[in-house]
Formats: sequence, structure tokens, C-alpha cells
Amino acid sequence: MTNDIHRTIDAIWRIEAAKLIASLTRMMRDVSLAEDLAQDALVIALEKWPELGIPDNPGAWLMTTAKRRAIDLIRRTKVRGQKYAELSRQLEWVTEEDIDGAIDGEIGDDLLRLIFMTCHPSLSQEARVALTLRLLCGLSTNEIARSFVVPESTIAQRIVRAKRTLSAMKIPIEVPAGAELKERLSTVLEVIYLMFNEGYSATSGEQWFKPVLCQEALRLGRVLAEIAPSEPEVHGLVALMEIQSSRLKTRVRPTGDPVLLMDQHRAQWDRLLIHRGLQALERSQRLGRTWGPYALQAAISACHAQAPTPDDTNWTRIAALYEALSRVAPSPIVELNRAVAISMAFGPEYGLQLIDELSQDQYLKDYHLLPSVRGDLLMKLGRMEEAREALLRAAAMTQNTREQELLMKKAADCEQ
Repeated sequence: MTNDIHRTIDAIWRIEAAKLIASLTRMMRDVSLAEDLAQDALVIALEKWPELGIPDNPGAWLMTTAKRRAIDLIRRTKVRGQKYAELSRQLEWVTEEDIDGAIDGEIGDDLLRLIFMTCHPSLSQEARVALTLRLLCGLSTNEIARSFVVPESTIAQRIVRAKRTLSAMKIPIEVPAGAELKERLSTVLEVIYLMFNEGYSATSGEQWFKPVLCQEALRLGRVLAEIAPSEPEVHGLVALMEIQSSRLKTRVRPTGDPVLLMDQHRAQWDRLLIHRGLQALERSQRLGRTWGPYALQAAISACHAQAPTPDDTNWTRIAALYEALSRVAPSPIVELNRAVAISMAFGPEYGLQLIDELSQDQYLKDYHLLPSVRGDLLMKLGRMEEAREALLRAAAMTQNTREQELLMKKAADCEQ
């Protein structure tokens, strides 16, 4: 029973943590302090909820608890000596009434403000992305490290240094304007994109995907499109997220088992989201510039959305779009997706040749989708024993339970 409650608390924390940290950062003007206060609230929940039960509104409970911790901190800084003088000066503008009003009122777009704060140009691009994923997505350093295929210690150092820099420079939590907005926009787009991807295909855990992350990323994208309406890549990213979101409900069975794209019931795709996505893609195109990486990915997603059946999919166009994407934003993962598109358009033997070339890339040596794709192509070519080995290797590499089960089932199918 206790384990069930702890899993529930973990799920609630994943949903509420970002909003909690964003509001506390706005009030306290210190992201490290805000995260500490939020963590304090979580610790108290872990102590009390197993005994008292989950509150009806757990988010409000966490916010109220964090508020009390913040008030206690302010009171302590008023009465203690020189040791807390500097911290007291940082908090002198905050009153208990301010905290009551901020916590009890509307959160508004604190999350968007927090993204712009953590994407400040004083931080390296790698640090910006790592810190934002940590604070807004609630990802562990291990999950972020796997997303970027780098050592966990590297990500931990980036996050610590980024927090220190923001605190030392007293960076405000706000949405910038003019030239400063444009300067930070590319990193903000990248962060929202990575947030959506983590929701769409969870790096680890027992869920195939995390719809709350997808919904929050899409909401932030729509808000950003209102703030920067003349930026084509903003509309491109919104288009991509709208179209991808249209398939969320068909990606799992009632049992929670994953359903791959080619097996999904297309009549159940959300046509309103598809329509919104196609409109956003048109807006991106009307701005009269060459498509960037997000618009190109949206165009690829649109090819699937516009095909009534899997057999109607225009794989030749998709392969061409991936070719264009590889020129605009070259990466081994883009090449992996291009290989899949080429195999669908021209035959699995062509895709397998490209996959075998990619197997030499050090960037992909720990990336489970490489042996997963290779296993699928080998199955289509009838090379079942090789396919089974590749799929088992992919299953051993992923940290997502549902994905591991799917790969193990495919490997068992090869034996049959």
C-alpha cells in the first residue's frame, strides 16, 4: 500500500513541480532557493500523505506547504545575525502578504517566464536546456543524460553551474521583449520541443508517454506563437506538436501497451488538432522563408496525418523531407529516421545498408532505437535470428518498461 502511495506522490510531483518552482522563483527571485522550498514540500508530503491520505487538491496542498516554508525562511532571516544578512537582503522586498497573494492567485504564465529565465544568454546552450528540462519537466539528471547521450556527471555539473550563475547575476523571471526575445527564442523552442518529446516518448519509467508534458509543451508553444507571431519556426514547432498530439489517444491500448504508428486506428485521430497543425504549418510557410527543422518535422508529421491508411503514406516525400532536414539540422538521429523512411519508400535492404553504416557512429552506440530499427528491417528481410538478437539488445538498452516489453515481444515473435 505504501508503495502505491509513493508512486502516486511521484506522479503528482511530476505534474505539479514545474508550476510550484516557477511561482516560487517569481516570488523569491532565486531558482535554487525555489527548488529547495519545493523539495521541502515534497519531503513533507512523503511524510504525511501515507498516514493522512492524498489530499483532494494535492497541487494546492504542495503550494500552501511551500508558502509556509518560504514564510518561515523570511522570518528566520529577519531575526538571525550576519550569517543570513545577504540572504535577507535578497528577500527584503518579499512580504508574507506578497507570498499569500502570489500563491493563492493565478499562476498565469510563470512556466513560460521560467523558461526564458533558464534560457538566459549568460548560460551555455547545453546548460540552458539541461536546467530547463530539470525544472520544468522534472527529469532526473540520468534521464536528461540519456536524452543527450552524455555522462550523467556532465549533466549534473551543468545544472549546478547554471543555478549558481542565475543566482549570482540575479536574473529576473520575465518574458523579454524586442531583440532580447529573439536572441533567446531558439533555445526556448528547443526546450519546448524536448519537453514535448519527453512526453511523447518517455525516456524511462512505466508509461509509454506522458500526456501532461505534451499538453503543457503545446500550451507554451501556443503562447509563444502569440508573443512572436512573425517567427516561422515558432509556428513550425506548434504545427508539429498539434499534429503529433492528435495521435496521443491511439498510442496505447486500454492495457497500457504501446500501439505503433502503422497500427493505430486513424479514424480516432483528433481531426481538430490536425487542422490546427496544418494551419500553423501554412502560417510558417506564408512568412516566406526556408523551412527550419521544426517546420520540416511538422511537414513529415503532416504526411502521416493526411494519409487515410498506412498504405497511402507518401514515403517518398517523407524521405525527401528527411533529406532536407539532414541538411538544415544534421544529426545521427535524423539519419536514423531517414533510413527508416528510405526503407519504407524503396525497400528494407536499402534502409538496412544505411543503418549498418550508422552503427559505426559513437553518438548512437547507446541509443536503443538503432538496434530496434535494425531488428525491424531484418524481420522484414526474413533474417529472424539476427533480428531477434538486435531486438533483445535494444530491449536491454531502453529504460522505459513499456518499450522494453514491446521489444521483448517482437524478439519472441522472431523465434516463432
